[in-house]
Amino acid sequence: MRKFHLMNEATRDATIAIESVAELAAPKLGVPGRVISFRRYLAATPDGLHEALLATHGAGLAQALIDGDPEIDLERVGRSIGDTTPVYLSADGEVLHVSPQLVDVLVGPDGSERGRKPAVDTPGNVNEPDPVRFAGRKIAKAEAIVRFAFRRSVAIRHVDGLTYDFLYAIAKQLADENVLAMLGAGPKGRDALVFQDNGSPYRGFLEGRIDGPRYQLLLHLSNLELKAVPT
Repeated sequence: MRKFHLMNEATRDATIAIESVAELAAPKLGVPGRVISFRRYLAATPDGLHEALLATHGAGLAQALIDGDPEIDLERVGRSIGDTTPVYLSADGEVLHVSPQLVDVLVGPDGSERGRKPAVDTPGNVNEPDPVRFAGRKIAKAEAIVRFAFRRSVAIRHVDGLTYDFLYAIAKQLADENVLAMLGAGPKGRDALVFQDNGSPYRGFLEGRIDGPRYQLLLHLSNLELKAVPT
């Protein structure tokens, strides 16, 4: 379990734990009594790609394809592929033997590139001296479902008796109000949540559920807001 520094609305804070929410098992593919397995096979070799064939046959490529199968390496095509290792290529198709220089690409709403700048390392911020805190805004569950696309959820857990009381009180308040509380990081609680170095920034929406002495705090994470497009 990873650590999470949280502050409630009364500005009391505690370091608690978070863990991934177990997902429901996906349906198994297959037929009764049998399970389907997936395998990969080699479809082509570098010499069988269009650019290589065009360089070899030139204008006669179409006739070469009619007369034979120059794009198929009979010794290699169709072989089963096992474990693979990623290989990074340059824009010219050359193998990169050192790590590439990362850049941030700025894209406009229409999908066009607006600019580039050197990538900056972004540290995680959910277990820092400045706690993650209530951002001062709550939203009804029914509204949140139609306004935001939630990418993942994590469960917030207590680590001792004192943090149990701390988290149970938060869960009860949110459950009684039937709302999600927006959370933010940074000194003023306005920054997005970043769970690991160079991780994706998320908006956090805290949901509370209680059942007698039991509670559940779920932190739903979103990086996409849904907006109606005027017609």
